[in-house]
Amino acid sequence: MDNEKRLPTLIAEGFRDLFYIWRQELRAIFRDSGVMIFFFLVPLAYPVIYALIYNPETVRDVPLAVVDQSGSQRSREFIRRVDATPDVRVVATCGSIEDARRLVDSKQAYGILLFTSDFNRDLAAGRQATVSLYTDMSLLLHYKALLLATTEVSLDMGREIRAARTPQSTDELQQIYVAPIPYESVALFNPANGFASFLLPAVLILIIQQTLVLGICMLGGTAREQSRFHHLVPLDRRFRGTLRVLLGKAFAYVIIYIPVCLWTLVVVPRIFAYPSVGNPWDALLFLLPYLLASIFFAMILSGFMRTRESGMMLFVFMSVILLFLSGISWPTDAFPFYWRALAQLFPSTPAIRGFVLIKSCGATLFDVAREYRLLWLQTGLYFLLAALVYRRQIIRVRRKMIRQYQAAKARQPQPE
Repeated sequence: MDNEKRLPTLIAEGFRDLFYIWRQELRAIFRDSGVMIFFFLVPLAYPVIYALIYNPETVRDVPLAVVDQSGSQRSREFIRRVDATPDVRVVATCGSIEDARRLVDSKQAYGILLFTSDFNRDLAAGRQATVSLYTDMSLLLHYKALLLATTEVSLDMGREIRAARTPQSTDELQQIYVAPIPYESVALFNPANGFASFLLPAVLILIIQQTLVLGICMLGGTAREQSRFHHLVPLDRRFRGTLRVLLGKAFAYVIIYIPVCLWTLVVVPRIFAYPSVGNPWDALLFLLPYLLASIFFAMILSGFMRTRESGMMLFVFMSVILLFLSGISWPTDAFPFYWRALAQLFPSTPAIRGFVLIKSCGATLFDVAREYRLLWLQTGLYFLLAALVYRRQIIRVRRKMIRQYQAAKARQPQPE
């Protein structure tokens, strides 16, 4: 009978302690300006800043210098067509390659288009003519714009010259002779063929993990600094249960990051009209294990933080590395085995792949089942590891409380 009465009492006491820990954690968050910056300012401001920087997504009117040693009608037509493209703007026609190089060195131009004196002579003789393009490789977007514009113009003019030399009986036969296999380039899931449409979703996912790690590690370092005995868990009897401590803290972070995730991953892409062809409910269900895995991953790391600044010194520089490990800028199939294995330790790796597939390519949860299962596996694994970290801290605090109680009892005067 006593056990039956004791079980509901223990459950009720556990829930009271859990919500007490939840309130204490929220109070610690809103009293710490540094944590507020990581939890609110960074995830709210950074997506807008990144989107504004990369908007518009493609570069237009890239400056190009021309060296026309041919001086022919065809070279001038080539230059006119290149200048007419939206990607390139001819800013100068130079007399020598040295003059054009000085424009590139001073960043007044990002490429040089060279026509040799043999250009028109080779075309008239039926030989292959050469047009040389020299580009500044300091920014690949400029190189891409210059290369695509000059390539398209050269292909169009080549077809016209070939058609003029071999006239056919009908226009249709002539078109078949010039281009027997017509081709069309279609940029799937990125109609603007822009930089932000493929990069920004990965950056937004990574921002959530990194801000959670930095904020929770700062809270852990602050708790140790303010604790008399440098413990992660305070000397409070309501913090005596591992499960209630872990869930109480995690519940506080989830409550804060639900609106943050909605702003970062739903509202901002809609404002800037980034591709979003997937089911929103699939995306939200996919984000649930990612958010939990990131929270427990950060709680594990917070157990090793001795000061408030430790997290920033250890994990800020990891953002670029994690972005590369996700495979968004370089295919993971080209990674060595050990880099692929290391990437699986971070929740951002499967989350970036799965979220990009859902939002940009229209995938479903079934299509990203591998990433989804991996995130739930990470959630369970990191939960157990975080429980071990906090259990160790709770045992130390309990021993300290017992010692204090025994010392206080020993100091009391004994009755005669």
